[in-house]
Amino acid sequence: MARETSYFVQAFNAGRGGNLKADAPIACKTETGALRTAERLALSKLGVVAFSSTGDPEMGDYDDEPTVFFRQGSLPSSFD
Repeated sequence: MARETSYFVQAFNAGRGGNLKADAPIACKTETGALRTAERLALSKLGVVAFSSTGDPEMGDYDDEPTVFFRQGSLPSSFD
């Protein structure tokens, strides 16, 4: 079982009724790339989070909790 780490950036905008609306997640090749992308998006988005998840992509088996390494702005309670 080959485990690998994937990096993602998730941005949020204002949705209906004051709720947050998630943009499409952005996959990045490295943690540094994800951090740069998150910092850039944080200038124009209501909230941004960057995180990594480790697992086996062939089996679809990933860790239950992602590792968050950047958060800014308004985020859903699941990122607290």
